[in-house]
Amino acid sequence: MRVVSGDYRGRRLKSLDGDNTRPTSDKVKESIFNMIGPYFDGGQVLDLFAGSGGLAIEAISRGMDQAVCVDRSYPAMKVIQENIKITKEPQKFITLKMDANQAIQKLAAEEQAFDLLLLDPPYAKQQIVAQLEQMLTLNLLKSDCLVVCETDKGVVLPEELQSLVQIRHQVYGMTAVTIYRNEA
Repeated sequence: MRVVSGDYRGRRLKSLDGDNTRPTSDKVKESIFNMIGPYFDGGQVLDLFAGSGGLAIEAISRGMDQAVCVDRSYPAMKVIQENIKITKEPQKFITLKMDANQAIQKLAAEEQAFDLLLLDPPYAKQQIVAQLEQMLTLNLLKSDCLVVCETDKGVVLPEELQSLVQIRHQVYGMTAVTIYRNEA
């Protein structure tokens, strides 16, 4: 696993051992960022199920200003922190070791708002629709925010969800990528 493009291009990232996580493949990561970017002129990114932090690091590498990486697993948090060190710009990252729903409440209390939301939850524990509805209610997504959902290809997400409009859906093997834009 490596950073595909941008300032950190080619840097190797660590991933978690075992079968508990499935890091986004470099091919899928490159496709995602080609669909939504491929580069950014600043902004805030939230990676709600960060795993190794690879997607958030890719977003910063491609021009986002700051990333919040959330994961409830201690081993994942350790790998995220090691990968952040590889960037040599730790000030661009905030890590939160907590459940996604707790993080949503905490970020809302801090009046945070994001330009890019990355959702790659464990396939068996997906609550994407409920979490997106909650984030919209709590104003965590800026107008024009892009939302990237990575799911099992069998998961069907709605075309519209409140102010979110699906702008792209692509299947890569067993993985589906659905992208929304906040039209609020």
